[in-house]
Amino acid sequence: MSLAEITRRIRDAEAKHGRAPGSVQLIAVSKVQPLERVVAVLEEGHRLFGENYVQEAQGKWPDLRARFPGVAVHMIGPLQTNKAKLAMELFEAIHSVDRPSLAEKLARLAQERGHCPQLFVQVNTGEEPQKAGVLPADLDDFIVRARAMDLAPAGLMCIPPEGQDPTPHFAMLSGMAARNGLTGLSMGMSSDFEAAIAYGATHVRVGSAIFGARSYA
Repeated sequence: MSLAEITRRIRDAEAKHGRAPGSVQLIAVSKVQPLERVVAVLEEGHRLFGENYVQEAQGKWPDLRARFPGVAVHMIGPLQTNKAKLAMELFEAIHSVDRPSLAEKLARLAQERGHCPQLFVQVNTGEEPQKAGVLPADLDDFIVRARAMDLAPAGLMCIPPEGQDPTPHFAMLSGMAARNGLTGLSMGMSSDFEAAIAYGATHVRVGSAIFGARSYA
């Protein structure tokens, strides 16, 4: 599927669900993709990308930013606390704020730098023990604590359980965001981004549908 086709489907979903044109941002997930595929998407004019690994992003994006002005890169994978400083230098947004220790580290770094990337709190909507994220029951308190540290979360992020209907998770995330006065909703991937848009997604994360299957060899 082409970038143009994904973009058309996003615009169609916006119209279908009464969303303002352009209100949904497409994050092209470029993790573990060959450089030539990423360059091809950049040459088509796309400028918002998502990465899962700090070291991979560090090796890839400084040169690409120099070649393609206006690029923004978002961290969408788990973030180790010891890589938080580098992440703050590399990314315009971090979608995986998932625990108090990471929030505390980001708050200290933000105070030192006088600047902080846009932050999304990852919520483990399926309460899966193997998956990162704040549990739904703990989310309101987590937001209060983050704000008390002078962090200003922009929104919430979730990854619904694989093999389940994602719509209850999108609805849950939307409700939690509204309850906490948050406007950003990072949800929806290649197989379900149109459903996510119906529930208010502001950022959809699409990788393989744009770039093709990944090779982890």
